[in-house]
Amino acid sequence: MIHIQAIKAFQDNYIWLLSESGSQQCLVVDPGEADVVEKAMKSLNLALSGVLITHHHWDHTNGIQALTKDRNIPVYGPDNAEISGITYPLNGTETLTVLGTEFNILKTPGHTLDHIAYFANPDQDDPILFCGDTLFSAGCGRLFEGTAEQMLSSLNKLRSLPKNTRVYCAHEYTLANLAFARAVEPANPSIKEYRNKVIQLREQGRPSLPSSLELEFTINPFLRIDQHSVITAVKEHAPCTVLSNDAEVFGALRHWKDQF
Repeated sequence: MIHIQAIKAFQDNYIWLLSESGSQQCLVVDPGEADVVEKAMKSLNLALSGVLITHHHWDHTNGIQALTKDRNIPVYGPDNAEISGITYPLNGTETLTVLGTEFNILKTPGHTLDHIAYFANPDQDDPILFCGDTLFSAGCGRLFEGTAEQMLSSLNKLRSLPKNTRVYCAHEYTLANLAFARAVEPANPSIKEYRNKVIQLREQGRPSLPSSLELEFTINPFLRIDQHSVITAVKEHAPCTVLSNDAEVFGALRHWKDQF
């Protein structure tokens, strides 16, 4: 059985630590900072056996060199020469077995062009997704390199996963994203209910993550662009914008969030 724990890094990053029952081996996802990983592993008596990277941004990769300096371990990540330390480059079509669990690698460009995600269904009833900065709870990543069409395609790929998939994003952006979601759909009761729950979690110092795809389908405007309420809100916010297809609705919604 895979156990997943959040390691806080920087202001709002999460580095996800994966371990397996009955083993001292562990993996980390997107270690932007090495010291916090070392402290967490020491406290849990775990040994690092590999690293998973979703994209090239520094706050996801800066810990690679320090973590691998004295360890002969694999580092999996996008096939991108900008990322120093990748030993197994991935292009988004592979399957990968680590900690006895098979992960499907999904190509998810939009936030960056090299972005990938890791999906597994280890127990056939409890699927997990490490999506980096592509999908956030109640939001999605900024379009730093990709287009609205690319990001929408990537999100649709994630939407096709089982609805009970647990979503492990790389940042604690949930409350800020819910503020925007409420502006888009003020009459959506699920957003209000979830916001109250997240406020309680954060007041207790607990992460709002993981989320689930089932939940995101009810509160995340970027997964709800086919809903009349979202389309109407985007049209009212940008009445001069042409919205003839889903990509144009998505692009206008993302631009609105960028200015929010």
